[in-house]
Amino acid sequence: MKDVKAKVRAHDAIVGVLYLISVGLTLYTQNLNFLWIAVAVGGLQLISPATKFCPVYFILNKMMPESEPIQDGK
Repeated sequence: MKDVKAKVRAHDAIVGVLYLISVGLTLYTQNLNFLWIAVAVGGLQLISPATKFCPVYFILNKMMPESEPIQDGK
């Protein structure tokens, strides 16, 4: 259970950083196209409960094989 909490925290941190990078690049360059990063991440977060697949969890499951897999498509 402890490893699952660490994996969830890592997921939240990675997704949060992606949102901040998207907004930061948009503000820094004044190019609204960088907001598509945030839209893509948000879209993936919306469909992942239905598809049971999340790219971030896919990578974390590979990096942390000793812990229980989360959203591995099953």
